[in-house]
Amino acid sequence: MDVLVCQLAESAPDTDREDTFPVEAFGWLADAGLLAVTLPGQPIGKQPGQTGKLLQLLKRIGTGNLAVGRVYEGHINALSLIDLYGTSTQKRHWHDDVSQHRRLFSVWNTQADDGVRIHPLGNGRYRLEGCKTFCSGAGWIHRPLITGQLMGEGASGWQMCIIPTERVNLIPQDNRFWQPLGMRASVSYKLDFTGVELTEDDLLGKPDDYYRQPFFSGGAVRFAAVQLGGAEALLENTRLLLRSMNRTDDMMQRARLAEMAWLVESGNQWIYTAGQKIDQWLAQGEQADRIVAYANMTRTAIEDICLRVMPLAERCVGARGLMRPLPFERIHRDLTFYLRQPAPDATVADIGRFVSTDPTHIHDIWH
Repeated sequence: MDVLVCQLAESAPDTDREDTFPVEAFGWLADAGLLAVTLPGQPIGKQPGQTGKLLQLLKRIGTGNLAVGRVYEGHINALSLIDLYGTSTQKRHWHDDVSQHRRLFSVWNTQADDGVRIHPLGNGRYRLEGCKTFCSGAGWIHRPLITGQLMGEGASGWQMCIIPTERVNLIPQDNRFWQPLGMRASVSYKLDFTGVELTEDDLLGKPDDYYRQPFFSGGAVRFAAVQLGGAEALLENTRLLLRSMNRTDDMMQRARLAEMAWLVESGNQWIYTAGQKIDQWLAQGEQADRIVAYANMTRTAIEDICLRVMPLAERCVGARGLMRPLPFERIHRDLTFYLRQPAPDATVADIGRFVSTDPTHIHDIWH
């Protein structure tokens, strides 16, 4: 794993552009078996107790390259949704896409006013209309899982579907939309799905399954783990630079490194404990609110950790360290942008709601 992380880190500058996807990096992930690692029978398959291992893997990928980590987390998310809501036939088909054909999945849910609508045509066929934004991986994703409003007179609601990209017309991309501060290599373009036609077999789950808890909000621990990898990369690169400059005897530098170290390790404790508790509560059942609250705490705590680590690294390395080809400038941009996840205020409010209303004594609330 260390060799792969080094490969990801060393190649990251080559794809730090709005129009360049890290194709080679995902080839390395496929070669290492990591595209299929969560499938049944694989090292982090669907047997109980695997969440902690998955979070550690996501963190390590994020340490190498946050943009790769973001797209990889979307792939893992899609496979998780397939495991939750797919039929046995769909699972076999989509699992083969990964294990035999090395196809890359993702989840694209974000949209604006021109969002996706799914129109039934009869005889088990559907036509899409509308766009998605922040489509990470854009035209490089082989099996995008998108969501849209199902418009049928009978079943209606927020429906998931998986696009077989080689069997549909070319999906127009708006790359003008993608002018970000960081995470450039995630190529999160705006895509127009108007005219794409699907069959019943391409629809995943029932309307509104996508938002079922605890799986919707509980998944925040995955992107938080990738983000923590960025903070870990800053700490590692900071100490390496200070060693090369013979600055590790400076007491202030040591103090900043110490603070970065305990912050990153506290993040490790958050994702370790989140993995344990989520697995425990899922096994017990009827713990959705508790899982969501803990995932929200983990997400919020790691955001704060990252925001505290970044300025400490900047003070350590100074202006000299923030110039290319050193990695600090890119990691800082990527992490700053990646930390801007949806609804941070609502997330904090939901933690407060749970803590204020749960009847359990506060000493036992997470046990």
